[in-house]
Amino acid sequence: MRDRGGQPEIPTKRNRRIRHSVQRPLYALRNRIERCINRLKNCRRVATRYDHTASSFLGFVQLAAIRLWISFVHAA
Repeated sequence: MRDRGGQPEIPTKRNRRIRHSVQRPLYALRNRIERCINRLKNCRRVATRYDHTASSFLGFVQLAAIRLWISFVHAA
């Protein structure tokens, strides 16, 4: 990621002597993306990647994302 210009936004542990500052809005966005990926991995087919082609795998990731989105919209 550093080659692409990304920076790590992982907070250091509280018991470390040298603590790095973390941008809270950027960390919150990272956390939201990580939780979304974890929910997508709840779909067994996405987590284990049964599909042999990239386009087929992308299709099932999109279906899982649509399923999550629909459950989010109907819960609100």
